[in-house]
Amino acid sequence: MSALLEVTDLTRRYAMRASAWPWSPPIAVRAVDGVSFRVEAGRTLGLVGESGCGKSTTARLVLGLMPPSSGTVRFDGELVPSRRDAAWRSLRRRMQMVYQDPLAALDRRLTALDQVSEPLEVFNDGDPAGRRERARDMMASVGLPQHLFERFPHELSGGQRQRVVLARALTLGPSLLVCDEPVSALDVSVQAQVINLLREIQARERVAYLFISHDLKVVRHVSDEVAVMYLGRIVEQGPPDELFRDPAHPYTQALVSAVPTPWRSKEAGRIVLKGDPPNPAAVPGGCAFHPRCPRALPICARQAPVLTGIGGGRQAACHLLISP
Repeated sequence: MSALLEVTDLTRRYAMRASAWPWSPPIAVRAVDGVSFRVEAGRTLGLVGESGCGKSTTARLVLGLMPPSSGTVRFDGELVPSRRDAAWRSLRRRMQMVYQDPLAALDRRLTALDQVSEPLEVFNDGDPAGRRERARDMMASVGLPQHLFERFPHELSGGQRQRVVLARALTLGPSLLVCDEPVSALDVSVQAQVINLLREIQARERVAYLFISHDLKVVRHVSDEVAVMYLGRIVEQGPPDELFRDPAHPYTQALVSAVPTPWRSKEAGRIVLKGDPPNPAAVPGGCAFHPRCPRALPICARQAPVLTGIGGGRQAACHLLISP
């Protein structure tokens, strides 16, 4: 089966100077470094990792909001253009984004109804009365009562704002939603409401999600597959239950050990990584994780591991998992 979204060897480099001195030589920072994954229609890929690992950059590359340095993004078999031309606009109608901060994502000068109908105006879809009627139907479908339709963003709660953002993203009938930390700014009870709403929408509309989050509990709950990123690369990928029950990569083990769970034994403990993530402008040779890895081998400093199948539909990039 062909994937709805197929990302192959995606790389994004930024040029910056080695120091604050204007005559210092330029260096390349690899925000995303050879990322590949697939998302099937109606399924969810969770993307997790520390801040600065390249998750949000990957999301922007997927949507064509910035050109990749190398690699390709295909949506429904078509190459996503790196230029914002007519072909890009046609594909973007079917690919929408849900942002982390709903208040920042909304225009404070427009009512909720105006904002949900705005995408239809941008694509000149229908007449003004029909657009507003479709917007009302979409707002009702995400659980917004009618008395909130004419309110401004500052008059809504966090959960209500996020429902407006969802309604706006869904108005054009997209096949893919890129959700960049969609519930991190919400209270726990509101998080549950939004997550359940996302699952209901997916079951009803068969929308695919690229779900980016720091919250591993949320990712495990919503995802059909999980990819773990570290310094621009995917280091482990697989089904959520297997990945969280028995993480293979030392970095994934450390992330999972930090998730508070009532059933973890005291003997298991938490894995505390030494040091901070390396400077992306000076990534160490070999495996980028080896300076912080408690089980690093000599080869880890010399050779970068490749993502390799380890059974059970899982992949990991670690020399410890490769048979000698």
